[in-house]
Amino acid sequence: MRSNEISLFLAFCIEQYKQRHNLTGEQSMRILDQYGVLEYLEAGYEPLHTQSAQWIMEDIDEFIKKRKQ
Repeated sequence: MRSNEISLFLAFCIEQYKQRHNLTGEQSMRILDQYGVLEYLEAGYEPLHTQSAQWIMEDIDEFIKKRKQ
């Protein structure tokens, strides 16, 4: 059950990221994979899944920005 909840959360985040940045699913996955975002989201599931979609997207953008530096 727990892994199903995490999988649904990750799918939600991928879709939200795709829409926020006007990307295809493939482009979105490439970026999220390149910067380790899905692993970050899975590891931080407990606190993250309680936040708003906007907050999560801003957190992902900040995470990627830090990884690029």
